[in-house]
Amino acid sequence: MAAAAAAAPGALGAWQAGRARLVAACSAPLGPRWTLPGSVTGQRLGSAIWARGWAPAAGGLPLRRGYSSEVKTDDELRVRYLEEENRGIVVLGINRAHAKNSFSKNLVKMLSKAVDALKSDKKVRTVIVRSEVPGIFCAANLPVPTIAALDGLALGGGLELALACDIRVAASSAKMGLVETKLAIIPGGGGTQRLPRAIGMSLAKELIFSARVLDGQEAKAVGLVSHVLEQNQEGDAAYRKALDLAREFLPQGPVAMRVAKLAINQGMEVDLVTGLAIEEACYAQTIPTKDRLEGLLAFKEKRSPRYKGE
Repeated sequence: MAAAAAAAPGALGAWQAGRARLVAACSAPLGPRWTLPGSVTGQRLGSAIWARGWAPAAGGLPLRRGYSSEVKTDDELRVRYLEEENRGIVVLGINRAHAKNSFSKNLVKMLSKAVDALKSDKKVRTVIVRSEVPGIFCAANLPVPTIAALDGLALGGGLELALACDIRVAASSAKMGLVETKLAIIPGGGGTQRLPRAIGMSLAKELIFSARVLDGQEAKAVGLVSHVLEQNQEGDAAYRKALDLAREFLPQGPVAMRVAKLAINQGMEVDLVTGLAIEEACYAQTIPTKDRLEGLLAFKEKRSPRYKGE
């Protein structure tokens, strides 16, 4: 796909190639430690690229660490590490209000860097992808669970980014669809592959051929999103639901979460017998971990486990 996109003429080809690289980066399974033979691994980034600073969070949430030494109002991507009871949750906020969050070369580059850095950060448990621009989502598969919070428009590349996430939640007023055929092109960031896997081939073809746009309720009815909520006055109902889900994930063993995701993702691409073999190999990776022993000890002592991702 990347080669075909690169061959397209002019700026469109460059943009599609960049988006394809982002999709490839998002889809690398687990990074250098937790992969099965033949898996794609992510690259580690140096501290010069992944600088972590502190920035105040919007909406009254605790102080969070952000992408770059300080989070500026004109940053196209804001990466926030939540703290206190939300520690381990990272929020990727798309912030291109002037362009309705459409992809740019700079945004694709920043997303790719952020994804690569998060892959090697063992403290990260769940990633939420959301929009910092009210009413628009557009823009993860990462080794950890990823949740797309759709509070506004998610058309074309925005929906493709959401499809790369493990779970999608939407406000009832959200609008989403793969509309590229209206422009005489096709979804080139994974849409033709991920949408059929999410909702089935026949319905995916219908939506792509028609360039139809769905609201949150319609998306829930076809299985495109897992949860749909009435929008609130703040315009962040889907984000709040994504936070609730991420908090449910936090107490679980981080190694087990990563390996479970790997087993599911790779198992879905093969026949059942091969999938069971993949599951067995993934299960074996959890046996020698300190977290497994901690889980057994915590169960015996009737206390909450203290997992360290080891």
